[in-house]
Amino acid sequence: MADQQQLRGKVAVVTGGSSGIGAATVRMLAEEGARVVVGYNKGADRAHAVTAYLPGNGHRAMRIVLEDSATMHKAADDVRAAFGRADILVNSAGFTKPVPHGDLEALDDALLDRMLIANVRGPFAMIRAFAPLLREKGDGVVVNVSSIAAFTGSGSSIAYCGAKAALDNMTIALARVLGPQIRLLCVSPGAVETDFVAGRGHDQLVKLAEATPLKRVVQPEDVAKAIMACVLYLKSSTGVKIVCDGGRSLV
Repeated sequence: MADQQQLRGKVAVVTGGSSGIGAATVRMLAEEGARVVVGYNKGADRAHAVTAYLPGNGHRAMRIVLEDSATMHKAADDVRAAFGRADILVNSAGFTKPVPHGDLEALDDALLDRMLIANVRGPFAMIRAFAPLLREKGDGVVVNVSSIAAFTGSGSSIAYCGAKAALDNMTIALARVLGPQIRLLCVSPGAVETDFVAGRGHDQLVKLAEATPLKRVVQPEDVAKAIMACVLYLKSSTGVKIVCDGGRSLV
């Protein structure tokens, strides 16, 4: 029911909103009544298709490039012009490339820089660009999609582990300086059934899940629900991470 929607009147911006965890989050935000900006880089057609099928109205797709801070400032200006507010920012976009941890030469400077820009500088630049809007209503929230790789040191590459660890720590630092008007939280999944990690198929995910306490493959919707919990219910929490991995980090 429309009168039961908890985010009616709110505006949410989601980077990486056209696929995977981002797309699942976009749908749930819209179902709760938010007007949603679906951020994309190269997937314009996909982003517009996602936007067209969202419940409610006023949604739009918007190009936001993690490597280009100017696109983020333009997005913030466009959101202000279109909606006059932004209440929720979900940094779901990121990048990784599988590199065996022992192959130090394969992790060259260019790839390392690309991962740091996409997973650390990009989210920071988004927060920097949108902080003025998020502050204005006094109840802003930023959710950074991190990874258990940040604290287990096990992931698609050493660069990805390091980048997500930096994102976690940056979330803590920003939570100190942006409160009380803005809360910041991390959601930390393990292996999720998306195409984010090249070459990781369903059979491999099932095998990984069998070694966890819950023995289930984590779906994008599982992570999106954790993000929604941060937005809707964890009003007394900031600077913390919510783990959503089926217990994988316990083994």
